[in-house]
Amino acid sequence: MKAYKSHDEYAHRFGVWKENRAAIKAHNLSKKSWSLAINKFGDLTQEEFAEMYLSKYETEKLKDIEVLDTAALPTTVDWVAKGAVTQVKNQGQCGSCWSFSTTGSVEGLHFLEGNQLVSLSEQQLMDCSTKFGNMGCNGGLMDDAFKYIISAGGLESEEEYPYLAFDQACKADSSKFVASISGYKNVTPNSVDQLMAAVSVQPTSIAVDASGLDWQFYLGGVIDFACGTSLDHGVLAVGYETKDTLFHKDMPVWKVKNSWGADWGDGGYLYIERSSKNECGVLSQPSFPTGKTFPPSA
Repeated sequence: MKAYKSHDEYAHRFGVWKENRAAIKAHNLSKKSWSLAINKFGDLTQEEFAEMYLSKYETEKLKDIEVLDTAALPTTVDWVAKGAVTQVKNQGQCGSCWSFSTTGSVEGLHFLEGNQLVSLSEQQLMDCSTKFGNMGCNGGLMDDAFKYIISAGGLESEEEYPYLAFDQACKADSSKFVASISGYKNVTPNSVDQLMAAVSVQPTSIAVDASGLDWQFYLGGVIDFACGTSLDHGVLAVGYETKDTLFHKDMPVWKVKNSWGADWGDGGYLYIERSSKNECGVLSQPSFPTGKTFPPSA
């Protein structure tokens, strides 16, 4: 239950909520392959939502591109089912999505190298990776976070360095580091097969265009034509499969872990069409950390 400071603010928020509810109803009546529902973001305009929860990415010429073998790709991959993915987390009202995408891919690598799955610290990345170009709640890049981890020598656990959803001075203690990486690679952009190859090996960090009602109020199904490619959100590709849509049409999809809590979307996850259309920009800027062995053994 949300509380507001004044009657005027309540009236304004109720008006926004009604407009969002009407847009959601119109979408669901249009019988698209994904559904929307009013949720905890219902009293926010699209502009307010973007300001609070999204980030900004500079599309740059990627270096350290790893060309992956696509000769024998599995038809289905699900790193959640394989135990390589931690619980869905919640970034709160802070543009720190990039740090959650980073910890997600490092958590997966750490597990696949034979270690116990451990939840890693987004707050450490927010507080300590600023000299690599990241800006805490004001945005950042997964590649810059990887550079910090390599330089620092590792990450603390979530338990030791808990998430606060605001910026503070760096408090990293190397004696408490529980996971590390030795490098990172960028995936060949705009290639379905190359991203499939990356995701078949490990959970992979991706940047997406999450603006608009379709992410804000996503409930379930497969987003297949609503998104653009103006990257503004960091998430984690945790698998791919062929999925029945709301109208029983099989569609190749990416399974994506978000950081808006398990009460958003499909238990905190979202499905995006897997095609050369580059829906939501998923193919534009994928990257993954590397460790002592590459690729790690599943």
